[in-house]
Amino acid sequence: MNWTLEVVIVPVTDLDRAKAFYADQLGFTVDHDTVISDEARIVQFTPPGSGCSIVIGKGAVPEMPPGSLKGLQLVVPDIEQAHADLVDRGVQVSDVQVLGVNPRPVPHPLDNVGFVFFSDPDGNSWAVQQISSRA
Repeated sequence: MNWTLEVVIVPVTDLDRAKAFYADQLGFTVDHDTVISDEARIVQFTPPGSGCSIVIGKGAVPEMPPGSLKGLQLVVPDIEQAHADLVDRGVQVSDVQVLGVNPRPVPHPLDNVGFVFFSDPDGNSWAVQQISSRA
C-alpha cells in the first residue's frame, strides 16, 4: 500500500498577502480559492511538479500560530537555477549553501548538499534542496 502526503496546512495572518506570495512570487499553481462563508475560506496551491499541495485558510483549517511552520522542504534538480528564479521573482532567499558531504560520488557536486532558504511573509520557513537523481 502506498501512503502519499497530499496537503500541508501553512498558517498565515493575511490570506490575500499569502496568496500573492505563493502564487505570484513563488509561482505555485492556485488549485482553488474557496470562500465558504464570511468566516471561512480555503486556498490551495501546488508547487510545479509536486504531488503535495499546501493550504492556507481561515475558519475551515486547524488553527496554528502564523509563521509557526518551520522546515518545509522543496526539491529541485538545479539549485542554482532555483536560486536565480527566486531572486528574479523578488523572493528574499539565502545564497546557495553546501550542507554536509556526499557519502558517494554524485552526478553534480551540489546534489543532496546544495540548499537555499526563504520564508513567507509570516515567517513560515522553507528549504530548497538540489537532488538531480536518486540512488
